[in-house]
Amino acid sequence: MSENRWGFDQAAWEAAKREGKELLADYARRRQMIPYSDFVRRIRSIQIGHDDPRLAHFLDEISTEESCAGRGMLTALVVHKTGDYQPGPGFFELAQRLGHNVVDIEKFWVQEVKRVFAAWTI
Repeated sequence: MSENRWGFDQAAWEAAKREGKELLADYARRRQMIPYSDFVRRIRSIQIGHDDPRLAHFLDEISTEESCAGRGMLTALVVHKTGDYQPGPGFFELAQRLGHNVVDIEKFWVQEVKRVFAAWTI
């Protein structure tokens, strides 16, 4: 068993990312958001809580891979269940690292959600 740097078995981590991508692609096709708590509850290959610091790395990898594939930051659909109903600050920090202009985070987020929806429209 080989662990990744986040303490999970590497094969399980990759399987969980596939699960996460499939789940989010389904939400994108339906043009819906999913709260962090519901998202992690649906991941079966690894057990990770919505408040686990490793979740940020998990979501970062998914969004980076999807963005590089030209489908936008897929985790734009993972949002707070209450309050602002938007992704957390880590999403916008990653967007900036990926070269996006996030001066107006709400404008960027809306554009990214539209990009993701368009990528998964059948």
